[in-house]
Amino acid sequence: MESASNGNEDKVVETVMVGRYIEMEQEGESKTVKSRLSSLLWHGGSAYDAWFSCASNQVAQVLLTLPYSFSQLGMMSGILFQLFYGLMGSWTAYLISILYVEYRTRKEREKVNFRNHVIQWFEVLDGLLGKHWRNVGLAFNCTFLLFGSVIQLIACASNIYYINDKLDKRTWTYIFGACCATTVFIPSFHNYRMWSFLGLLMTTYTAWYLTVASLLHGQVEGVKHSGPAKLVLYFTGATNILYTFGGHAVTVEIMHAMWKPQKFKAIYLLATLYVLTLTLPSAASVYWAFGDLLLDHSNAFALLPRTAWRDAAVVLMLIHQFITFGFACTPLYFVWEKLVGLHDCRSLCKRAAARLPVVVPIWFLAIIFPFFGPINSTVGSLLVSFTVYIIPSLAHMLTFRSASARENAVEPPPRFVGRWIGMYTINAFVVGWVLVVGFGFGGWASVTNFVHQIDTFGLFTKCYQCPPPPPPPSPLGLPLPTRTPAPSTTPFPTTVHNYTIPSISSIAPSPSPLPSYTGHHHRRHHHYGP
Repeated sequence: MESASNGNEDKVVETVMVGRYIEMEQEGESKTVKSRLSSLLWHGGSAYDAWFSCASNQVAQVLLTLPYSFSQLGMMSGILFQLFYGLMGSWTAYLISILYVEYRTRKEREKVNFRNHVIQWFEVLDGLLGKHWRNVGLAFNCTFLLFGSVIQLIACASNIYYINDKLDKRTWTYIFGACCATTVFIPSFHNYRMWSFLGLLMTTYTAWYLTVASLLHGQVEGVKHSGPAKLVLYFTGATNILYTFGGHAVTVEIMHAMWKPQKFKAIYLLATLYVLTLTLPSAASVYWAFGDLLLDHSNAFALLPRTAWRDAAVVLMLIHQFITFGFACTPLYFVWEKLVGLHDCRSLCKRAAARLPVVVPIWFLAIIFPFFGPINSTVGSLLVSFTVYIIPSLAHMLTFRSASARENAVEPPPRFVGRWIGMYTINAFVVGWVLVVGFGFGGWASVTNFVHQIDTFGLFTKCYQCPPPPPPPSPLGLPLPTRTPAPSTTPFPTTVHNYTIPSISSIAPSPSPLPSYTGHHHRRHHHYGP
């Protein structure tokens, strides 16, 4: 009887969900021009807003490090890994959306009200699988988003250096840390409508600038494409691409901001398809032009000549990284608000003030580990692998492990994947692949590379991968000649037949020449001085 009425219940639940969002949007509605303009630019919740948010969040600073990954992987492996991890990321984002709808539907049936509460991933795990899964999901999700924010801050300092190198990258990190702290004033993902739209436009410009500029520049003289050369570099590059398409740790928050969250199912896949039109041409073109030079330049801007087009791309990427910092940090703000009891506070200023402590550790970690590029792979292997690949796949399998759960599922598997058997097969493959290749080999390679960066540059390095400063100019404005030591000759002996010749400072101002001597037994009879 319950399964027979399941379809009707789903429709009722869908209506309740949609109706509740409509009620929230219409509450206090006014018809003034100011209100309509604010709604147009500030209050987003449509499927289009979700698509812009997913696409904008997915292709942030990684656009600049993918050519670096291609130099580690080689052209063919780089292309194949992008396609493979793009599909895998879309699949696990789909799983997260199913689990969110399942959790929310169950709570709606229990008359739970979410009007002043933002549902998050760890709460979905808590409601479906219990507190132990909640704790694991909370730990991985918060740590990943913390380091995701750190990476955006590092990217800001790395990019601005190619426009203004009068300040070192560490100083720029201080400055942009203060700028990114202003994201505490953005209440939720509802309010990223304008920002996500502009962010995607900025990234699109940058991607096609990299493509066109590299093709016009042509291949550098003696270019080499030796990748893959080492297993460490190969798996480091692969985990950076794993990180690239693992940006769906904020899927639940984006869905909760939608008026009809059940429409999210295919949005992430469509966003990924658009992102591939940006990442594949740009990474392949830059690698074709510069080859192995990218192994020592993790930021693609470092090798392109400075022009007005490049400066525009740098500025646009800086703005976009500010937006992506907000995307990664907003879920952390929510967690912190719930911890201190201010999540349902209606005062934006109080919530903003309470959020500020979240930015401090991000700022500090960006100064300790400024390794733009290698840190992406490390975060990808150790955190992204579990947060958005392994945990969602396992959670889906355990949530629907019983026959009754599968019969009453709000979103049953589609026919083209083979229903439940196909669903479990794909999930098991994702868990096995990411655990062995992403976390196992990828973790070994990325941690090895990360430790190498620490040994080479040190923690708190002032300017990571910056060119050495030019020699100071002479008073006449000409560069000072570089002094090279004279070729080594046979040094003047300081001992002769066990006799130590005294130093210059111990000899009188007008010493007489050293007398000759014939043997060791005459040494005590010789007198020096005037």
